[in-house]
Amino acid sequence: MVKDKFSQLENNLKIKFKKIDLLKQAFSHRSYLNENPNWRLGHNERLEFLGDAVLELVVSEYLFKKFPNDPEGFLTNLRASLVNAETLAQVAGKLDFDKYLLLSKGEAKDTGSGHHYILANTYEALVGAIYLDSGYKKCQKFIEKYLIDQNLDRIIKEGSYKDPKSLLQEKTQAELGVTPVYKTLEEWGPDHAKHFKVGVFFADKLIEEGEGSSKRMAEQEAAKKALQKNNWQDFKKEKNNTPSK
Repeated sequence: MVKDKFSQLENNLKIKFKKIDLLKQAFSHRSYLNENPNWRLGHNERLEFLGDAVLELVVSEYLFKKFPNDPEGFLTNLRASLVNAETLAQVAGKLDFDKYLLLSKGEAKDTGSGHHYILANTYEALVGAIYLDSGYKKCQKFIEKYLIDQNLDRIIKEGSYKDPKSLLQEKTQAELGVTPVYKTLEEWGPDHAKHFKVGVFFADKLIEEGEGSSKRMAEQEAAKKALQKNNWQDFKKEKNNTPSK
């Protein structure tokens, strides 16, 4: 059953694994091992660690060549928009990763933000598995086809590559004469799956809250909500961050 499932995934991705166990492990969540102690493969966190690094390199190289006259800050913001959890989870959703994930019964029922991060992490783990099985060039093709080609133009058109924290600071200093301050309100979960709630404050006033699997992600979410709350979210009108031709 499991073998047939992953053969189908290979067909859908148009990638043939020499070592099919790498593909299976990429989709093996830690929770699955807790309920299936005889599962002979490990969970996917080491592959996720490797895939994260490969993903950043592939996207960085692509953007470096695509935009030869643009500054480092612009490239960094574009890369962050491509490799963030939201974008990766969307790509994983379009590729029907849910059909192949190996999860505990409890995790399988969860459709909230936690599942969102599981999808994103699985995408990174899959990149790590492809790298180990077939090398860098195969990863390039996979990442460009399913991530960059399907999202880069949209991100630039929407202007969503602008860093919400930087934009919020620009706006608050110009409009209100204050600098936003971020404070951690809550954190929970085991070390391997921490979750954070962060508040953004103008002076001593709490403006908005954001959540994420890192403090940075939670801060970005809080900043984005604060921009929306103050009707400052029209990124496309901002200057000096349009890609050069």
